[in-house]
Amino acid sequence: MKTINIFLLIILAFSFGCQDGYIDDISAVEPGPDEVEPSVTVTFPPELVTIPFTDEQTDLNFRFEVSDDIEIQSIKLSLDGTELTTLTDFKDYRRVMDAYTYDDLPIGDYTFEIVATDVSGKSTTANVPFTVSNKYVAQFDGEIFYMPFEAQSYIDLLSENTAAVVGEPGFSENAAVGEYAYKGNPDSYLTYPSEALENPEFSAAFWYNVSPDPTRAGILVIGPPDPEKPDTPNNRTSGFRFFREGGETNQIFKLNVGNGTADSWFDGGPTATVNPDTATWVHVAFTISQSSAAVYLDGQVASQGDFAGVDWTGCDIMSIASGAPRFVEWNHLSGNSLLDDLRIFNKALTQSEIQEIIGARPL
Repeated sequence: MKTINIFLLIILAFSFGCQDGYIDDISAVEPGPDEVEPSVTVTFPPELVTIPFTDEQTDLNFRFEVSDDIEIQSIKLSLDGTELTTLTDFKDYRRVMDAYTYDDLPIGDYTFEIVATDVSGKSTTANVPFTVSNKYVAQFDGEIFYMPFEAQSYIDLLSENTAAVVGEPGFSENAAVGEYAYKGNPDSYLTYPSEALENPEFSAAFWYNVSPDPTRAGILVIGPPDPEKPDTPNNRTSGFRFFREGGETNQIFKLNVGNGTADSWFDGGPTATVNPDTATWVHVAFTISQSSAAVYLDGQVASQGDFAGVDWTGCDIMSIASGAPRFVEWNHLSGNSLLDDLRIFNKALTQSEIQEIIGARPL
């Protein structure tokens, strides 16, 4: 009984205290003056939106952020002067992060406009010009050739020229990048005019998935004819020959380069060797400058040395995935290996630049 009485006394005392003003009544907080116009940021699209070269249109997400010191009243979105939508209902009236999807937007030049208005009538307009293009733009400094083998094609996206096909090469869905990779077949390879690729400095970078069958094969060759051995050419005085050879568990990558009178070898031995039984995709690169040459596996130096500079006399075609037709005496022909994302540069790449290319591979 005493406990109940004490509890009642506490409630009565609290009640009188409220009536006497010891605890303030809850009152609404009036907002301050609306002093500034809304802030608008468009986070997408960028200046250039690149879509696959096989596509003519794309679904585009316009992403934006609007904020205001008091309250956002409306957000109007337009494309080339035509209103897309006006937003007026927001979960947070001071900060809106949203997106609008435009389906099947054709390639072309556009201007996206967003007008944000606050409750006092102040507004901010942002205009974002952009281009939707299916034309590939070089991603790396010095890049002059890019063949990704996407859409099951042999197109260099920078020149938009297609390689000539010998035999019956194919495509594999086991790609290093994208959906498709080049799949080698016996007596099958690609050729491509090499004149535009022949510069004082030269680099190639690509992904390679080694098959030991056969145990030797050409990978990338720009070489001259061999008048002394027209049926089994092996003229190494100019151009280069990049190939592999070894056994079922040790495939060694090798580079041979001609300076006009003689050839030089860049053979890393164990550091340039992969085991096809355990390896899948390996990133391969080689560089030729006017003072040195080097071979890289997965961004690490496998072989390097001094070299006085490449000579291109008599060179007019590049062979992809075989030594044929210019480098066949030692049987470095086509094989069953996979090759993907082939890039060629008019400069000698540094190790950090090669690692940047590797790092740009989508996970």
